[in-house]
Amino acid sequence: MKFSTRARYGMRAMLELALNYDTKEPMPLFQIAEKQLISEGYLEQMMTVLRKGGLVRSIRGAQGGYLLSRDPARITAGEIVRSLEGPLGITDCVSEEDPKTCVRSEYCVTRLLWERVREAMASVLDGATLEDLRKEAEKLRRSKESDMYYI
Repeated sequence: MKFSTRARYGMRAMLELALNYDTKEPMPLFQIAEKQLISEGYLEQMMTVLRKGGLVRSIRGAQGGYLLSRDPARITAGEIVRSLEGPLGITDCVSEEDPKTCVRSEYCVTRLLWERVREAMASVLDGATLEDLRKEAEKLRRSKESDMYYI
């Protein structure tokens, strides 16, 4: 399974906002795009989805931009991925939101495997916060003496 560009870029944008969280200043879209090498137009689409999902808020005006809607320690990677991608599910029969029943569901051994895979993926994503990623990015930046930190 491979996460889409939307999920990967969205995670990078959210990390950028987490790194800026302590300043309490909104971060302009162009600045996030520039630092994370993401097209401004594509980033704008993602930020709209993240705003509707309650993960970021936007401030209008000359000094405007985006802020996290809450502390980075209270936003999980799972929330971000679900906001951008929808419910986690590697097959239709084990989707988080609306699992589809098939004629084999009562005796399908592979369904049990896919369910464990989905649960493991959800556990990892839900167990990682933006604060965790922010700390890792800061550690990496210090060790490499660079401002570059990509996911």
